[in-house]
Amino acid sequence: MAAPVDLELKKAFTELQAKVIDTQQKVKLADVQIEQLNRTKKHAHLTDTEIMTLVDETNMYEGVGRILIAVVSWRVLPWIYPAWGSLCFMDLADSSLSHVREVFSHYLFRFILQSKEAIHNQLLEKQKIAEEKIKELEQKKSYLERSVKEAEDNIREMLMARRAQ
Repeated sequence: MAAPVDLELKKAFTELQAKVIDTQQKVKLADVQIEQLNRTKKHAHLTDTEIMTLVDETNMYEGVGRILIAVVSWRVLPWIYPAWGSLCFMDLADSSLSHVREVFSHYLFRFILQSKEAIHNQLLEKQKIAEEKIKELEQKKSYLERSVKEAEDNIREMLMARRAQ
């Protein structure tokens, strides 16, 4: 005859299973975020390394955004938008659609002029912020893994206590 099912133990196993699945998802998400932050940090470092080779008085254009617009033009034009006072470029989003003679989508890019020092400081700040976020995520992962281990240990203790009875 089968042993009677201990409802308290069954409930504990069910909760542990749910906690393990939830924790695994959170750890995977943290890993993806850490990977993305490492890429951001590396990109900022490489960019900073390159701009530091330039003369100190060098001014640079920093991209500050883009929007998708619809135009009927077939040309790619650099132009000055008076309201922004900055240089913008239009580029075909997909030139493989040239057989369609309708409205095409173009990207409008906006740039602002910055000094080398300003760009350098922004890149250093970007690296610092990424490093801080990586540390936070590593701590979060560690906490999640510890909490699952503690839950597993509690169930083991519960099993030992049941067997001792």
